[in-house]
Amino acid sequence: MKAILFLEDGFYLNGNSFGFAGETTGEVVFNTSMTGYQEILTDPSYKGQIVCMTYPLIGNYGINAHDVESSTVRVEGFIIKEQSGIVSNWRAEKSLDEYLKENKIVAIEGIDTRALTRHLRTKGAMKGIISTVDFNPDSLKQKLSKVPTIAGVDLVKDVSCTKPYEWKEDLGLRRLTPAKKNAFTVVVLDCGVKFSILRNLKELTEKVMVVPAKTSLEEILKLKPDGIVLSNGPGDPQAVSYVIKTTQEIIGKLKNKEIKAAIMGICLGHQMLGLAFGGRAQKLKFGHHGGNHPVKDLATGKIDITAQNHNFVIPPETIPAAAGLMETHTNLYDHTPEGSRHTHLPIMSVQFHPESGPGPFDARYLFSQFITMIKGVA
Repeated sequence: MKAILFLEDGFYLNGNSFGFAGETTGEVVFNTSMTGYQEILTDPSYKGQIVCMTYPLIGNYGINAHDVESSTVRVEGFIIKEQSGIVSNWRAEKSLDEYLKENKIVAIEGIDTRALTRHLRTKGAMKGIISTVDFNPDSLKQKLSKVPTIAGVDLVKDVSCTKPYEWKEDLGLRRLTPAKKNAFTVVVLDCGVKFSILRNLKELTEKVMVVPAKTSLEEILKLKPDGIVLSNGPGDPQAVSYVIKTTQEIIGKLKNKEIKAAIMGICLGHQMLGLAFGGRAQKLKFGHHGGNHPVKDLATGKIDITAQNHNFVIPPETIPAAAGLMETHTNLYDHTPEGSRHTHLPIMSVQFHPESGPGPFDARYLFSQFITMIKGVA
């Protein structure tokens, strides 16, 4: 079946439909990972976006029930160069095409993903539409004009859990080396948390509690946390005012020594901390999405190859110096900020994804650093 990808600036490519037939809209971005398409499809941070994979052949190892990062597929649409004609893996339970059909995800293949990536890299991420029913450019452009951008939109409310729950699964077969669990309770504020983050935390701590993003600090403290994690999530951090407010309350209680807990922010959580300390958000031209981004630790000079998925950053120069938040990591592609740490409060955060789901394991040690920080205040 024929399909078309049309961008808001008039750029379009014709291809073939796979997955669910129909029409879908979203902000079109590209991901540079070579593998991990199932984790990418289920990453809540992609809510509101259509993802283009730059690697040309996708789907060769199929889909299974275990390599998911949330309870359902989160992308708005999917773009690839070529769907694999075979599925060959002992863990595979179904094909990518079947999986997309089950989850009603509209996708397109057979287009020049190199041309699309170059266009987005030059022009920036923009709204797009995939359609198998409408091929009229004027009609598609009109439809896109009515679609809001992700800037200023609260997408967290669409992916956060609705009630608290305890996470039970550790890394299991994903484990590199055995780890000793610590008798700590970590509370995760769910802005769209990935399961791999929860698995890494459970690997190191006895109890991991996940609470909705709108949970009040009072309710969080009832769980007696030794650590609090502000999770990853989709979209514009400035639109999620309720999480920023909760983060400011946590900081205030830490300053007044009213609570004893360490704080870790990941991706959107890192941005929330920056905003809570007085910073301002800035939208990147085409975002950072992939598993091969070099990040430098400014204290040690060590370079980690990291997984990334974000569209906004908090420039360090927008955060008041009096806030006491110092930059700890920088992206070697474009020198955007990738981490921060407070000078005297037990607060650390990173813009990239240390959980490696998918991606390299270089930065997993940051979870151990968080546990060490908890021990320092326990």
